[in-house]
Formats: sequence, structure tokens, C-alpha cells
Amino acid sequence: MNAGLAGGLARTGRGRARRAANGSAAEGAARAGLAARGVIYVLVGTLALQIAFGGGDRQADRGGALAELSDRPFGAVLLWALGAGLVGMALWRLSEAAFGVTGKDGHTARKRLPAAARCVFYAFVAYSVLAFAAGAGGGGSSDRQSRDVTARVMEMPAGRWLVGAAGVAIVVAGVVIGVQALRRTYRKKMKLGGLSPRARLLVDVTGVGGGTARGIVFAAAGAFAVRAAVAYEPDRAKGLDDTLRSFAGTPLGPWFLALVAAGLVLFGVFSFVLARRRRV
Repeated sequence: MNAGLAGGLARTGRGRARRAANGSAAEGAARAGLAARGVIYVLVGTLALQIAFGGGDRQADRGGALAELSDRPFGAVLLWALGAGLVGMALWRLSEAAFGVTGKDGHTARKRLPAAARCVFYAFVAYSVLAFAAGAGGGGSSDRQSRDVTARVMEMPAGRWLVGAAGVAIVVAGVVIGVQALRRTYRKKMKLGGLSPRARLLVDVTGVGGGTARGIVFAAAGAFAVRAAVAYEPDRAKGLDDTLRSFAGTPLGPWFLALVAAGLVLFGVFSFVLARRRRV
């Protein structure tokens, strides 16, 4: 009996150790991924700010951000580190899809399916970054990619409807992202205990400002996809760079682009804050 009890306790201990190790690995992957996402948003926002003020010769998208990073000292090392961080992000989302999301109702399909979608997205982004780091491309224009994908989908049966539905889904996602930022729902996922009033203000400025700007960009990109579907013209679809540049054509002119670009920089900073304070 004693031997059986001892064996059971040993197995229980090993199981707990494995869960703790898995939890630590997932937490490390999540924090590295959030930091990597922050780098990309800061770079994209900075490039968009340069465009708003009449400077900059690079596109304000992931390809432009990677090219900008590659020109820095130790650029190759930074690119590989960025790719590794994004792999971590994809693995974290995969673990959420497989085992459930932290928080209430985390094991429901309503929470796990979005995690699976994010896993696929970040796996693609990680691949493109690592391909760029290896010199195999991956940093192409988001505008050209968007038009090419739209054109290919439109050639499929009911492709026009698929593009329109995807555009509507992106618009809805953008609205949800913006509303959640304004409502500061991100606080539920963060460890804010012990923060000073000034640090809490930084969290809210970056979380609200950054999330709102990100939501605007998503909604605008989705609207262009819907317009492309309605007009049956794939060239009307826009990637991130063209979407951002379109803000300069609004009544507010380049100042609106500058405002959104600054918001993207704020979202990058917010991602750094999440890398330290998010519950995983």
C-alpha cells in the first residue's frame, strides 16, 4: 500500500512538474511574441509618420518594417530574434486553441477558435519574417499581396461574395478592436496590482490610443475589400501601406494619417507593456 501510495504521489508530482514546465514555456513564448509584435507596430507607425510629414521612401507595412530593421546595426540578428518571437506568439495561440484560453469560459469554442485563427495568422507572419531574414523574400509589398490574393479569390466560384464577406468580417473586427480599446477591456487580462498612478496612465494611454488606431486601420482595410467586391475590381483592395496612405486623402489630410500612425506606435508600446503585464 505504501509503495502504491508513493508511486501515485510520484506520478502526481511529475504531472505537476510537466504542467508547470509547459506553463512556463507558454508564458515565455507569449511574452516574446508580444514584444516582437510591438517592434513591428512601432516600426510601421514610425514609417507612416515619416510619410505623413512628407519623408520616408519605404512602405508603411511589414515589408518596410523588416527592411528598416535590417539596416540597423546587427540587423540580421534582430530579424532572426523577431522571427523567433513571432514563432513564440504562434505557439502560444496554438496552446490556447488546444488547451483553452486564460480567464472565464476559456475552454469554450468561442474563445478557442479565435485563438486558432490567430495561430495561423502569426505562423504566416513568422514565416515571412524568417524568410526575409534568410534572404528568401517575405518582405514584399502588402498592397501587391492584397490585390493578388483578392484577384485569385475572385476567380473562384462565388469568389466575389467571399471577398465581400471577408471584408465585412475585417470591418467588424476593426470596430470590435476599437470599442474594446475605448472600454479598456484589456485591463481584465493584465496584472495591474502595484502599479503607480503614472504607470496606470501609461497603460491606458497606450491601450486606448493604440487599440483605437489599430481598429481604424482594420475597419478601413475591410471597407476597401468590400468596395473591391462590390465593384468587382481587385485593384481596389488595399494592403496596410495603401490603407494608411488613404487617410491623408481625408478632409483632415496628412494630420489624420499622422494621428493614426502615432496610434500604431502607441500600440507597439502597449504590446511591450503586455509582454510584461499580461496574464498568460
